[in-house]
Amino acid sequence: MQLVGIQLDIAWEDREANHAKVRGMLEAAPPKPGALVALPEMFASGFSMNIERIADDATRATERFLCDIAKRFGVTVIAGLAISGDKPAALAAGHTGPVAKATGLALNQAVIAGSDGSVLARYSKIHPYSPGKEAQHYRGANAIVTFKCSDFTVAPFVCYDLRFPEIFRAAMHRKAEVMVVIANWPSPRVEHWITLLRARAIENQSFVMGVNRCGNDPYLPYPGRSLIVAPNGSILADAGAEEKIITAEIEPATVRDYRRELPFLADAKTDLSRLFD
Repeated sequence: MQLVGIQLDIAWEDREANHAKVRGMLEAAPPKPGALVALPEMFASGFSMNIERIADDATRATERFLCDIAKRFGVTVIAGLAISGDKPAALAAGHTGPVAKATGLALNQAVIAGSDGSVLARYSKIHPYSPGKEAQHYRGANAIVTFKCSDFTVAPFVCYDLRFPEIFRAAMHRKAEVMVVIANWPSPRVEHWITLLRARAIENQSFVMGVNRCGNDPYLPYPGRSLIVAPNGSILADAGAEEKIITAEIEPATVRDYRRELPFLADAKTDLSRLFD
């Protein structure tokens, strides 16, 4: 299976411009049919707290865009968007976790669009970035999501989730072999981004693809550095600092053979409460 990460300089709160940019990048470098393509967190708006302006509304414009490009190119697409938390009906189709209650808070989601043009699944960010006041605008979820793509089981995550290894380990126990982190991860902490992506790959013996934005928003610079990491921690692709598409060809046998040859995951203590008795 081909992994494809699309690193872009997101136009601030400009849905149409970002849709056009992504479409143009894909047309210039089409992914292979059957590929898994990932776009950054909130790719259509940037990391904005302006819910009323950026949330996917009743027209579902960004969700429909993702389904359209997935069908056009014959791929599975993971991409981030904001969706209003007071519209639970808009979340029901394809949602494999709990639907938000009418709290007035939005959800920061990874939407997974399939090659048939449908929404396969939704993952809502478990850890809103509280130091940046995201938790005042976006509601944290409580469900890990996995889905099948080609012969792999895939688990999506969003940005700040990367700092919490326990949810990645839980995904591994659900047979995840590819973990995808979509992000707006800022430049001051780029070394954390790189180190944590490699750590999640090593400790879970999984492929990890981290897809970040580059450029600037009104508040912060972003380093790019989208990566594809092998289960042993080696970097298979690095986007650097500019707009770029990265790719890597992966095989299920790579994960499965590596886990069998170095079977430390079988020794993991999964009931941590017993350590504190």
